[in-house]
This record gives sequence, C-alpha cells and structure tokens, in this order.
Amino acid sequence: VQLQASGGGLVQAGGSLSLSCAASGFALDYYAIGWFRQAPGKGRERVSCISKNGGVTDYADSVKGRFTISRDNAKNTAFLQMNSLKPEDTAVYYCSTGGCHANEYDYWGQGTKVTVSS
Repeated sequence: VQLQASGGGLVQAGGSLSLSCAASGFALDYYAIGWFRQAPGKGRERVSCISKNGGVTDYADSVKGRFTISRDNAKNTAFLQMNSLKPEDTAVYYCSTGGCHANEYDYWGQGTKVTVSS
C-alpha cells in the first residue's frame, strides 16, 4: 500500500509544474484526495482537495486560479497542475487520501519538492 508523489523540481517564477500522486496496492477511488505542502520552517498547509469522483474541489486562497486538482481513477492517480508559480510556492508537496481533512491515520505520499526561483 503506497502513495507516490512525483513531478516536483526547480522552476522559475511564472513557470508551471504538474504533480502526480499514484496509488498502488489499493483503489484510489475509495478516497477523497488532498494535496498539502510544507515550506521550510513552516507548518503544513492544505493546498487543494478533490472528492472521490472528482466532482467537488477546493483550493486554498493562495493558489486559487493558479492550481488545478484533478484525478483519473482509472489510472489510480491524482494530479495537481500548478501554473504561474511564485517563490512562495516553494515547499515539499504531499498527497493524502484524507481529502481536505487528512490526518495521521490516512495514507500519505513521501512528498515531492518544488522550488520556485525568483
């Protein structure tokens, strides 16, 4: 049972990255998915979440209009498209099966690092 987050990297401000969250060993469509991030020296912040069937999404105010969450249950994968990236988006990004309210009892990916240079 594993969640694998990938797609992070180094990008200039204004650029884009697409993160993936792939599940193995279980069916992702049983779960709402949440993306979270943690910047150096800061607490974990909820970025976005999506319902089991993808019909309902939510975004932090800081990323609204720039990030798009989606999922492909047939591929057992969720995504986070990040556009117009800013230096303040720099963080380690995690996906979780807990949706908007993920906690330590949910599955968590290992995190993928996003660095946005100014």
